[in-house]
Amino acid sequence: MKNLELDNIFIPSKIPSKKLMIILHGRGDSSEGFTSLPPFLDIDEMNYLLLDAPFEYYTGFSWYPLPPDQLPGIEYSSNVLTKVLDELFEEKFNANESFLFGFSQGSLLTFEFGARYSKVLAGYIAVSGYIYNEHKLLEDMNQDVKNSNWLCTHGIYDDVLPFETSKEQVRVLKDAGFDIEFKSYEKDHSIDRNELVMISEWMRNILE
Repeated sequence: MKNLELDNIFIPSKIPSKKLMIILHGRGDSSEGFTSLPPFLDIDEMNYLLLDAPFEYYTGFSWYPLPPDQLPGIEYSSNVLTKVLDELFEEKFNANESFLFGFSQGSLLTFEFGARYSKVLAGYIAVSGYIYNEHKLLEDMNQDVKNSNWLCTHGIYDDVLPFETSKEQVRVLKDAGFDIEFKSYEKDHSIDRNELVMISEWMRNILE
């Protein structure tokens, strides 16, 4: 899609609609790495926008630097995503029928950006990531997103981003009244086929 702040791949829906799924990749990957996701989800009325993160990282891109210097990159990427989504939801697509999906670094941005964004989306999907600061997030977030549809998944064998960290952070959010579903999978730092089947069904239930 032209004229956006970030390079991207746009995959139009089979049935014309204003529904959109925005996909955020992980560190070192790119939009190309998720082109197989839309056909697998197989939702005819869904448009898909696969974004490239703003920072080059070897042969791919990243949304923020490695610890302990994440925050400036997270804030920069969040600002860029704000511009991108504001443009998308001005006329082309409906925020209340759209989804934000992120894997790994993209998962962190789904939380850190998605929960602070001024518009409430139909659903948020955070896969195999973590939250930079869950307590600060609860202070800063758009309170209206608490009652939207949130799904967080994580592999119990993840050797990149620890499962227990993600689980505990989600517990903190839930204890504060954040309506979020947490699901564990017997996987490493990857996306599982059964997980994708569940995500597709989860989205379809929301869209009904």
